[in-house]
Amino acid sequence: MLSLIVITLITSIAFTLLWNKNHFDQSKPTTLTSFEKTNTFNTTVEKLDQAFEKNWQQAGIQALTPAPPLTIARRLSLALTGTIPSIEEIRAQQSVSNDQLTQSHLSQLFQDRRWSDYTSERLARSYVGTINGPFLVYRRRRLTDWLSKQLFENRPYDQLVRQLISAKGIWTSRPEVNFITVTIDENKDKKGPDEAKLAARVSRAFLGIRIDCMECHNDKFGDRWKQKDFHQLAAFFGKAQMSLTGIRDNGEKPYQYRYRGKKEAQDIPSQVPFNPEWLPATGNPREQLAQWVTHQRNRPFARSTVNRIWALLFNKPLVEPIDDIPLDGPWPAAMEILADELVAHDFDLQHLIRIIAATQVFQLDSRAQAPAPAPTEAHEKNWASFPLTRLRPEQVARSVIQSASITTIDAHSHIIQRLMRFFQQGDFLKRYGDAGENEFTPSGGTIPQRLLLMNGKLLHERTKENPLLNASTRIGILSTDHQQAVQTAYLAIFTRPPEKNELSYFTQQLKQLENKNRDQAMEDLFWILLNSTEFSWNH
Repeated sequence: MLSLIVITLITSIAFTLLWNKNHFDQSKPTTLTSFEKTNTFNTTVEKLDQAFEKNWQQAGIQALTPAPPLTIARRLSLALTGTIPSIEEIRAQQSVSNDQLTQSHLSQLFQDRRWSDYTSERLARSYVGTINGPFLVYRRRRLTDWLSKQLFENRPYDQLVRQLISAKGIWTSRPEVNFITVTIDENKDKKGPDEAKLAARVSRAFLGIRIDCMECHNDKFGDRWKQKDFHQLAAFFGKAQMSLTGIRDNGEKPYQYRYRGKKEAQDIPSQVPFNPEWLPATGNPREQLAQWVTHQRNRPFARSTVNRIWALLFNKPLVEPIDDIPLDGPWPAAMEILADELVAHDFDLQHLIRIIAATQVFQLDSRAQAPAPAPTEAHEKNWASFPLTRLRPEQVARSVIQSASITTIDAHSHIIQRLMRFFQQGDFLKRYGDAGENEFTPSGGTIPQRLLLMNGKLLHERTKENPLLNASTRIGILSTDHQQAVQTAYLAIFTRPPEKNELSYFTQQLKQLENKNRDQAMEDLFWILLNSTEFSWNH
């Protein structure tokens, strides 16, 4: 019976993976990208560089030197696919000139469904959280698949958000409806979506405003928001209800709430918390709200989008906390420049990513080159060095798995290889822990996490002697000499060649074992590098 369940589970996952592989057009034709179509690309990058240079001058600091091209490629891969580049990808990029490497690498990533799958999962955390939600009326996997398809096709972000807010229908056939149904509490008498939860999600995820702090009372510290601002926003979802055909809007249903200090609940009119002139005169309430949130003049929407994409690329938002951007400023000059660019290019997220990746600040090193002094707190505060941050849990797992493969593990990989990655990553994350939806809150590593990486099943399985599956064994067999083996191992794990002293030391270690167990020596080398501090940090 148990074996039948396992076979059924594996078959189900296999069909899911195969469906995903065919769900998108993997042979999407290469077209001119937005940065190639317009001559404003370089102008915008120059404006951003000048804005940061002005900050550095005012702070009396000098920015670090540019990072090596392969380090930048590593950053992009971690940010957009959740894993380090493969040896295969590194070799392919070595034929590209350094000045074209970043944009060339992005072109490859945007043709790869790993980027849309991973980014959709990251964005979904802010839309619906990380919990499974009400089982009968919520399918998180369906929502993330839908998001991935929108990102892969580079659908304008404002259109995507409008569809989430105004979604109607069944959560299985209309995956975007899951943004609404995730708020349904099956244990309460109320059968419809939770208006307050939806208002909180919209304000935080799409506007970068924590107006939900006013749900229960007016702010006591002089903030501009009042309790009525939150509940008038929630009222836009008051007419959404469950029906036999899924989520629909009932024109007769009012949103009611009992304000603090009042004896009875009252009907709450729907009203936006600022600039009501952007609200359309026609449409149902959710459609009106969707149009208002994504209005081209609604700067909080543009700023929030910029801040979230910036955070995905740097693992740190431009303004912290990520969902609490001041409505009245001040804002970093870079945020305003990027918001202008986002609106001017019709909320094209791929264009926004290309712009940010081309800036001097994204391409700075995270460590100073001797004899320059080490970066200070002022460097980090003013983005004069690339922020050094811990890899996220899934990035650790995916990078360990990818480092053990010479070829890229993607939608084209063998089904067995993808199944192994699925199970190994899931098992590792259960034990290592997940950052949850508050993923940009700084946190330190723990001793159990380090012990899991050092002694856990994942690292053992991915470094042990196995010529079919593990790179450590294959490199040991195929490398013509010890130096080449060490160099390839460093590229596979650190996305960089070894420094002179590193190459000399490990080459000598392999040479001493030349007539003994070379496979064991390569396994030990991989284990040492994967457990190093350098591997576990983004830099």
